[in-house]
Amino acid sequence: MSNRAEQMAAFGRLLDIMDELREKCPWDRKQTNDSLRANTIEETYELCDALMRDDQTAIKKELGDMLLHIIFYAKIGDEKGAFDIKAVCEALCEKLIFRHPHVFGDVNAETAGKVAQNWEQLKLKEKGGNKTALAGVPTALPSLIKAQRIQEKARNVGFDWEKREDVWDKVAEELDELKYEIIRTDDEGKEAEFGDFLFSIINAARLYQINPDNALERTNQKFIRRFTYLEAKVAVQGKSLKEMTLSEMDAIWDEAKQKGL
Repeated sequence: MSNRAEQMAAFGRLLDIMDELREKCPWDRKQTNDSLRANTIEETYELCDALMRDDQTAIKKELGDMLLHIIFYAKIGDEKGAFDIKAVCEALCEKLIFRHPHVFGDVNAETAGKVAQNWEQLKLKEKGGNKTALAGVPTALPSLIKAQRIQEKARNVGFDWEKREDVWDKVAEELDELKYEIIRTDDEGKEAEFGDFLFSIINAARLYQINPDNALERTNQKFIRRFTYLEAKVAVQGKSLKEMTLSEMDAIWDEAKQKGL
């Protein structure tokens, strides 16, 4: 692996390349914060996909793409006279030092949970920081991840179950309320109660140290593998899925499960 001097040299080279691209490339020169934003979202999801697959080659590539966007935004900020990459790094360094008094100060925090609690309290205290515990949850987050972050932030200021086992009573309660609204066929009520039920399930996942987004994505990928196997097996038989009975499809589905798909 490279040493710190080599790492700094590589970062400096990257900044030099960005300067030259911004000056000489018509496409790079044309880009704005707004034009890059959608691509940044796409690159973020591509990195997440690589992380889920634990594909080290892909992770390296996608990290590079994300880093490109970071220095691009910093370059645009520099051109506007607002900030540059040095200011970005310095602000991040100061924030990390401030939020880790157990490393850079004399605060005691021996567990990850205690660190997380301290982090939220410090964010409320720091200059320009969040004014409320939930203010730091981005509004544009996907709903499942947003629910998880809301619950984590509430926990970090002490709003949580005393015993995690108690959450299952809440899950059962929300499920009963959802079933009641479905029987009533009230569309608005069904949606509201389904949301409450999902929120309670995500809360249970948090309490049992399960990442609900990762769990759901793994199930998505598992379903894709098995359904693809089902389609291929049916095609070999010269049929289509619409011609199959549910029991016939279930038999092939079980076969896919036995193959570890």
